[in-house]
Amino acid sequence: MEFIAKKDELLRELALIQGIVERKNTIPILANVLMEASEDSVELAATDLDVGLRCRLSANVAEPGALTLSAKKLYEIVRAVSDSEIKLKELENSWASIESGASYFKMVGLGKAEFPALAEPPAEGSTTIPGAVLSELINKTSFAITADDNRYFLNGARLELTDEDLRMVATDGHRLAYIALKRDKDVAGGNVSVIVPKKTLIELLKILGDEEQPVNFCQGDNHLFFRLGERLLVSKRVDDQFPAYDKVIPEGNDKMVTCGREALSGAIRRVSLLANERSRAVRFGIEPGRVEVSSQSPELGEARESIDAGYDGEAIQIGFNGQYLLDFLNASDSSEVRFELKDDSSQGLLRPAGQGEEKDYRYVVMPMRL
Repeated sequence: MEFIAKKDELLRELALIQGIVERKNTIPILANVLMEASEDSVELAATDLDVGLRCRLSANVAEPGALTLSAKKLYEIVRAVSDSEIKLKELENSWASIESGASYFKMVGLGKAEFPALAEPPAEGSTTIPGAVLSELINKTSFAITADDNRYFLNGARLELTDEDLRMVATDGHRLAYIALKRDKDVAGGNVSVIVPKKTLIELLKILGDEEQPVNFCQGDNHLFFRLGERLLVSKRVDDQFPAYDKVIPEGNDKMVTCGREALSGAIRRVSLLANERSRAVRFGIEPGRVEVSSQSPELGEARESIDAGYDGEAIQIGFNGQYLLDFLNASDSSEVRFELKDDSSQGLLRPAGQGEEKDYRYVVMPMRL
């Protein structure tokens, strides 16, 4: 195998692969990127056996072939060289030389035979989703995915495509983020309901970047497939029952409190400096026209701050995990947010104030005893 590729193009694809490769080194080949050169292009592939990425870039191929090299070291070499072109040539015994300008490197690799094959997408049954829509779904919900690997069915977000809208929902058992966007003519294909693993969502965001290219999605018996141009992200699917989230979203919360998003976010951040570091509990004293945000810790002290609020009901005291609220406020892009509360022991519902009919973004968070 021998080819010459543009540095910037090769570096861009290798950067995306860094999040895919297995870094624990339990299986050495999983730390490598597979390169297959043929005709006028090079295909790169990486996998950790749960998530895989295949991408392609144009190249001047002098000798077709295939070889795997350390994804991390190859990325570092390509990033470090100063010339605009990279020449990579396979040597004997799975070694490879890398030349760029006056720089020369010789790396040991592994043969293609040891590299696990990536699943292939089915020929039919695909759905097209605008990239900007998928990015918004992920950004508005992925922070609520559980960090507990033992709760496998919660270690991802549920993606739903219905006749009316596109939805994504994530929960860790203490909070739940839900968003639905109206489905328009740009979304082609049938209905979908799948759990997408957290790592897959993170890598999808990296691939989407600032581009708004459409995403072609389909599913097989054991895998999910996301194609973006010359890139194909392959993910093992989670075959488990996602919680009935519609039963978690409260109805009848009649106490409506409207606050400026930045004012509320700033108050929570400052007050949380003296909150209990484990529980991160923050108290909200709500009364007509204002909300007092406070925290108290025997080890650290206490803090409080008042902000203006649109509220004319009876006074209520309620506690929440401050970080949970900040996660929602950071993801929301509205100037004002609305608390919908029932009492001090029922879950609270937050949503952007004044959101239109095209979007339904809701965030449920359980209260804390203070």
